[in-house]
Amino acid sequence: MRLAGRVALVTGAGRGIGRAVALAFAREGATVVLAARTAAELDAVAREIEGAGGRALVLPADVRQEAAVAALVRRVLDAYGRIDLLVAAAGTAAFGPLVETHPPAWDEMMAVNLRAPFLCCRAALPAMMQQRSGTIIVIGSVVTSRTLSGSSAYTASKYGLLGLARVLAEEMRPHGVRVGVLSAGAVDTALWDAVPSPPDRTRMLRPDQVAEAALLMAAQAPNAALEEITLLPAGGVL
Repeated sequence: MRLAGRVALVTGAGRGIGRAVALAFAREGATVVLAARTAAELDAVAREIEGAGGRALVLPADVRQEAAVAALVRRVLDAYGRIDLLVAAAGTAAFGPLVETHPPAWDEMMAVNLRAPFLCCRAALPAMMQQRSGTIIVIGSVVTSRTLSGSSAYTASKYGLLGLARVLAEEMRPHGVRVGVLSAGAVDTALWDAVPSPPDRTRMLRPDQVAEAALLMAAQAPNAALEEITLLPAGGVL
């Protein structure tokens, strides 16, 4: 029970990587707060956690919105008095040439992949700084180290997230708060359902494999920090 007694807030917890992280953290003893826009999906994850003997709290929220994120963190602190772990797993992706990318699609990518983690970190950090402990994990992407044609908006958002996390890790070091980026290659999630002719999904990573890497980051002893992990399918970038 590597996370026994800890309170973890996971965004994007209704599906994909966020769901897998929530299940893994609960299995290791954390009380998990599940955040996403779709309450029905969160309820299903909570039932799965509680059915296995874990503890979960469902708090639907649109993490693109500042007021919603502030209210989310307040409710976590009201319920438990602390936040030990924040995993910013909410994300979106769309692919296509830059010349065919419309500004609303670009703005949505930035809102979900970059603005939302910024808002969540900003809201959760005061409690972590007061505790002088805490771990933040943001879900990055292999596109920050491997160029993927047709992913300009997605890549720009993930580069921004990587830069945000690196600076935040330095800012938080004196406060005892750890910040890490988990960059994954292709993961078999529902995201690919909307992609015409996707790569072979059987060769992709599974969400639970990404969750195990997040668990490794979260469970480090207080005197150690895993600040950047790149997890790839065995075949490399698909």
